[in-house]
Amino acid sequence: MKPTTFSELRLGDALQRALQDENYTIPTPVQAEAIPHLLAGRDLLGSAQTGTGKTAAFALPILHRIDTERRAAVPGTPRVLVLSPTRELAAQIGESFQTYGRYLKFRQAVIFGGVNQHAQVRALNRGVQIVIATPGRLLDLMQQGHVKLSGLETFVLDEADRMLDLGFLPDLKRIVAGLPRKRHSLFFSATLPPRVAQLAAGLLQNPVRVEVSPQSATVERIAQRVLFVQQSDKRELLQRLLKTSEIDRALIFTRTKRGADRVAKQLNRGGRRADAIHGNKSQNARTRTLGEFRRGRVRLLVATDLAARGIDVDGISHVINYDMPLEPESYVHRIGRTGRAGADGVALSFCDSSERACLRAIEKLIKTSIRVEADHPFHVQTAAAPAARPQKVRRGRRPRHGKPTRARL
Repeated sequence: MKPTTFSELRLGDALQRALQDENYTIPTPVQAEAIPHLLAGRDLLGSAQTGTGKTAAFALPILHRIDTERRAAVPGTPRVLVLSPTRELAAQIGESFQTYGRYLKFRQAVIFGGVNQHAQVRALNRGVQIVIATPGRLLDLMQQGHVKLSGLETFVLDEADRMLDLGFLPDLKRIVAGLPRKRHSLFFSATLPPRVAQLAAGLLQNPVRVEVSPQSATVERIAQRVLFVQQSDKRELLQRLLKTSEIDRALIFTRTKRGADRVAKQLNRGGRRADAIHGNKSQNARTRTLGEFRRGRVRLLVATDLAARGIDVDGISHVINYDMPLEPESYVHRIGRTGRAGADGVALSFCDSSERACLRAIEKLIKTSIRVEADHPFHVQTAAAPAARPQKVRRGRRPRHGKPTRARL
């Protein structure tokens, strides 16, 4: 029988106290499904998107084990490794561990690129039980001898599908090769295409499978609309929406980094405070921008898919797809940033004639037609121009000749 309250889970008193501080009483479906199996030591294959509570689903059992099997931290030899595809997600996972473990004695290190490694190396040398890392920086520190995985007890691979999208498979293979054979392995992915399932099969031993909010089912609380518009009118349409709609806090998606900067500048010129977040920004700038967005000092955040993957902020009233995503799965990830924690949300997509095929692919994935919003002055009839074929998404940066390289995080 599934637990209906956190008090029914076999978690220690310190964890229960932290959950009460956060007003957590009823576990989400992924938490109710996963936590009992993880407390029993089962490997787990989880299909769950961000916003479903999956971080707590794996963090709470990990912290419970660290609390019940207390051992001094060994320099450079963590007991737990959590791999994340992006810096922002790694940082947020680290914050979650600190929140849930506020009454426990443990140490952790969050490791990612884009910043000086000295502070991370110092933390490892002092000894930590938990390491949350992106693959690139972790491999760098492993090669320098600062991290050894020989004593690892628990390995968590989070957002595995995004890992592969970013070209991290070679790095993952090198990291997995350094793991001890006997370990507790947890594998989470929003989608489970064949190549992700193949990766999971090589990592897990007789896993229990937990599926929550499959990729084809979008969040019911999100009102989805598509607005047909010429590319040249998107800027004016956005400004009009911001004037006429009740938009409390919005996440605006563009396809490129340059596009994100351009839209943010246009919004600021129009008297609306906005900022952009993408891979060309320094890590300190990204962290500062995300913090201001989370605190409400910046209410309009323009982002690319890569940077936004780790944005886990409650209170986003609207997601606006200024550019349609090239991958239909990205649409599901994008709109999932609103309608969180029981709130309603709105997802608005600007679609020009060259993006019609992208829209059809999205509707095929989510198995529903997105309602057309024609009540705006820039509406273009759908038959005005033929739809172009969607471009093929490149996995990482691709030189003119040769294999693609992985994104560096």
